[in-house]
Amino acid sequence: MSSDKRSLAVTAIAEAEECAVLRVSGELDLRTEQAFLAEARSVVSAGHRFLVLDLTALRFCDSRGLSCLLALEWLCRRLEGRLLLASLGVRMLRLLVGTQSLGVFSCFPTVGHALAAVPDGSRPAWPPTAEGTSV
Repeated sequence: MSSDKRSLAVTAIAEAEECAVLRVSGELDLRTEQAFLAEARSVVSAGHRFLVLDLTALRFCDSRGLSCLLALEWLCRRLEGRLLLASLGVRMLRLLVGTQSLGVFSCFPTVGHALAAVPDGSRPAWPPTAEGTSV
């Protein structure tokens, strides 16, 4: 992604055969939506039908970013998986409440709580080991 103030980074921090935990940091908006969707879709296409997004470091998300999350939610459900959002900040919570989309997503206070909602055989080890990989 570009190095300007509106950058976005997606980093894989834990993976199992059917589940991946991705840390999303920066801003998810018009300028970053295509890169985000491309990265997230490639993770899902690799067989990770359960996707946990750690949003601790997400500084900003607008309606375009919300559309990305909705598309990803649809994709995971289509594959009989789930998109799980973890560690939402106040701004993200306000966006979901304000758009009446909070009920669409499975939201959890921490990644650990989100992973507890993933079937046992699909869950990666948590917390991750030192050799976490980047997407």
